[in-house]
Amino acid sequence: MADVGEVLMSVLSTIRVPKPGDRVHKDECALSFSSPESEGGLYVCMNSFLGFGSQYVDRHHARTGQRAYFHITRTRKDKKEDDNNSGSGHPPKKKPTRLAIGIEGGFDVEQEQYEEDVKVVILPDRQEVTSEDLVTMPDVVRERVSLSMAGIMAADSVSHTLQVQQWDGEVRQESRHAAELKQLDNGIKIPPSGWRCEVCDLQENIWMNLTDGKVLCGRRYFDGSGGNNHALLHFQETGYPLAVKLGTITPDGADVYSYDEDDMVLDSKLPEHLAHFGIDMMTMEKTERTMTELEIAVNQRVGEWEVIQESGTTLRPMFGPGLTGMKNLGNSCYLNSVMQVLFTVPDFQSKYVSNIDKIIDDAPSDPTQDFKTQVAKLGYGLLSGEYSKPAPDPGDENGASEPRGDQIGIAPRMFKALVGRGHPEFSTNRQQDAQEFLLHFINMVERNCRSGSNPSEAFRFLVEERIVCQQSQKAKYTQRVDYIVQLPVPMDQATNTEELQEAERRREEGDSSAPTVRAQIPFTACMAALSEPEILTDFWSSAVQTKTTATKTTRFASFPDHLVIQIKKFTFGLDWVPKKLDVSIDVPDTLDLSALRATGQQPGEELLPEVAPPPLMTPDVEVKAPVLDDSTVSQLCEMGFPLEACRKAVYYTGNTGIDAAMNWIMSHMDDPDFSAPLVLPGCSSGAGTTPTESLSEEHLATIVSMGFSRDQATKALRATSNVLDRAVDWIFSHLDDLESMDVSEGGRSAAESEGGRDPPPGPRVRDGPGKYELFAFISHMGTSTMCGHYVCHIKKDQQWVIFNDQKVCASEKPPKDLGYLYFYRRVAE
Repeated sequence: MADVGEVLMSVLSTIRVPKPGDRVHKDECALSFSSPESEGGLYVCMNSFLGFGSQYVDRHHARTGQRAYFHITRTRKDKKEDDNNSGSGHPPKKKPTRLAIGIEGGFDVEQEQYEEDVKVVILPDRQEVTSEDLVTMPDVVRERVSLSMAGIMAADSVSHTLQVQQWDGEVRQESRHAAELKQLDNGIKIPPSGWRCEVCDLQENIWMNLTDGKVLCGRRYFDGSGGNNHALLHFQETGYPLAVKLGTITPDGADVYSYDEDDMVLDSKLPEHLAHFGIDMMTMEKTERTMTELEIAVNQRVGEWEVIQESGTTLRPMFGPGLTGMKNLGNSCYLNSVMQVLFTVPDFQSKYVSNIDKIIDDAPSDPTQDFKTQVAKLGYGLLSGEYSKPAPDPGDENGASEPRGDQIGIAPRMFKALVGRGHPEFSTNRQQDAQEFLLHFINMVERNCRSGSNPSEAFRFLVEERIVCQQSQKAKYTQRVDYIVQLPVPMDQATNTEELQEAERRREEGDSSAPTVRAQIPFTACMAALSEPEILTDFWSSAVQTKTTATKTTRFASFPDHLVIQIKKFTFGLDWVPKKLDVSIDVPDTLDLSALRATGQQPGEELLPEVAPPPLMTPDVEVKAPVLDDSTVSQLCEMGFPLEACRKAVYYTGNTGIDAAMNWIMSHMDDPDFSAPLVLPGCSSGAGTTPTESLSEEHLATIVSMGFSRDQATKALRATSNVLDRAVDWIFSHLDDLESMDVSEGGRSAAESEGGRDPPPGPRVRDGPGKYELFAFISHMGTSTMCGHYVCHIKKDQQWVIFNDQKVCASEKPPKDLGYLYFYRRVAE
């Protein structure tokens, strides 16, 4: 065997020192979930800085010829005492007093205490070189290798940069209304205590409007507690923006909320604004918990098993293949739940897991950026059982205690970074809608499976829409591809109406002991609402050449192998404030949708002529621009709807007023092109079209690097006036259009209709009997899809199992009536 110094000299040209911008993968293997804590440690290539577990480093060496690797192993330090036991000589952990992460007073960033051992390993003979060994080597070797080792150690790992290590939720901005806030001279003086809502007499969660001194209750929380929204309603009626929470006022400040800015804010003139209504800030004492304290209390409970699901039940931890937990990377429970369910579908297992060896063998030089490799890595990690082991208990030195629900599990950092790259929402650490992520991931699968098997076909089905003009009785049939059935929730069909009304009456009277009553909605009522004809009051009929009434009926033109049903729990109240419906639906274990099979054109039925409606435009202007009521557009925008959606609503309702436009918006919110630019008949693009020659080549290259074609990038930039951020947002919201997934009449794809491209290989849709059995569901807890927590339940060998991030346990009482997304598989006849 050659002298190690000579070997190092021979490979010195391949050893690099990390530079700013280099991606150093020193926490996770590119092809598995091995880490420095795993058996065998992690090997970091000293040229590409990719990390490999012990089972893959030889393969990387064989493929690339690279020989020098930086080897990192970490072992957990023994804990003699529990963290909360001050007998160890260390003070007990303090409870968080600040809504923050990684700073004094906030939540600690979980950082285990490890002992780390590092050295250089030369393959294939695995010769080892430590820092001490370098002392005796030639200067040129010692300097280069030492600098490379130090650079790798000092560099932030990719996984570290993807995490939020420090966040302060208490940093508030000065309200733009504070400096010039107008206060009414109405003679109102507020007493120092004894406050009640002026509308409902509630005595908790009381806010005073800083413009007129009105004392009203705050918002209602998702569980029915809190207030009755009277302070919010007062703002909507008056526009008075700032309110202070009574009971939080101290000489140091108070909770001030800006309804206009929709956030907690600072008011530098708060003492002056309070004094206007007779409140001496310097003499006030705190009597209620601040909003920060309330949020901290909620965040401390979020991770508790019994609070999130199946509380009061001792759940048995489960381990083994297909029972692997996933670490929460910071509001990534939506991703965890969706991927757990998808990898119980045979199509995804066979595509990405059954042939993982071939996928890894065919992986590109940087597998961290390859979609197929990272999906296969995730699938194998979930199904193999290699990481489905109990997490070590820091307070249990001998491992003698009973297994806990927590697992070692897997942390899908590379996967999350890859599937979220370039997306305005999924690239962040904010909570997201599980349904939106499911569709986003399916779209990525579609783009990456243009050849070969496509597992998303398991969910793909055809929808037939039949529109009948009530004046001519002629019909129009269209078909489109879909992946999810959106099931409406008819609240007027609740079976416990009297209980709901009684609970509401008690809450309005300020009865704090009023029980929380959940609306009981029959599943049959939801299905009836889905299948019943929809009345279109503003339908332009090509048969009579005018607007008239029509009925639209939706049916299944095909039944998929796996059916996804979304319960439309998120809606708008009468005040247009988003809210979540608190409902219980008796979702069945088996489902027969055969009666909803589409039948196509009926015998003797006439079809509507294929004539486009006349465009709404000025007759004397050469440029085809719509004539829109700007005041109606502005009103809609103020409600929070996208500008282009508001323009389309006014255009397609013929400037007939706010009510008609609002009805159009509510009936088209789920359209894939809801927020796309308004495109007039005869025009090739929307407003703001940019000529091809003026498009930025840099912007085009950026979008193409995300996996889109140059034509698709060009279309996105044209539609968004060559603004890169808007173009990326636009392209992700128009994937169906870009991939020609829409199906026109007769079931042909848009590409086929235009004759521009050949259809993709393989069947576009599968079909079979419409009989299904439930095998999984995803539940959401919280007031909005943008906050709260997701867990999923999956039926494994006739046993329901709950997956709550790293906790995997046998489910005792699966809450099938409270789900958000339900997954059915076809029953074989």
